[in-house]
Amino acid sequence: MIVDASVAVKWLIDEPGSDAADRLLVGGGLGSPDLIFAEVANTLWKAWRRGDFAELPGGIATLADCFQHVMPCATLMMPAARLAVELDHPAYDCFYLAMAIAEDVPLVTADRRFLAACARTAHAARVRALT
Repeated sequence: MIVDASVAVKWLIDEPGSDAADRLLVGGGLGSPDLIFAEVANTLWKAWRRGDFAELPGGIATLADCFQHVMPCATLMMPAARLAVELDHPAYDCFYLAMAIAEDVPLVTADRRFLAACARTAHAARVRALT
């Protein structure tokens, strides 16, 4: 199963959906493009700027341990770009979908906008809502 940054952030910050995200860790076998580390760091920075916390969550140091497989973005760039055009959606999210397609596994996301973009396409069955 592939998870995106909207799920991984919930492992580090207690927010709605964190319990569901934590349950994914129990099953193991998770994968993600290496983009996830940049996206999670950026999301944590935004939360810090909003004043959500004073120090970075300690779990950020072990985020890589949550994944059985991390794929380099360079190998996913062309299919992600094609998906971005097909879905008319930012390419960042499409890297996760490109990996899910390449590995023939589901993608789990908490990103409602991305879910909506995929809902009207042949990819709807592959992309699952976290909650």
